[in-house]
Amino acid sequence: MTTSTVGLLAGLLLGVAAAAGGFTGFLVALVLGAIGYVIGGHRDGEFDATALLRGRGRG
Repeated sequence: MTTSTVGLLAGLLLGVAAAAGGFTGFLVALVLGAIGYVIGGHRDGEFDATALLRGRGRG
């Protein structure tokens, strides 16, 4: 599945969420989609999500 196809599906799902749940449903779908993207990207090895969650720390 190409990136444009995934983008199309994500846009359609966000449109359905906005139509069904209004602006709040749209925001919830957007946040859940971003979380899913981060988890999927981490599992595929595109980036290290633990570095994002760990923070800068001290020192």
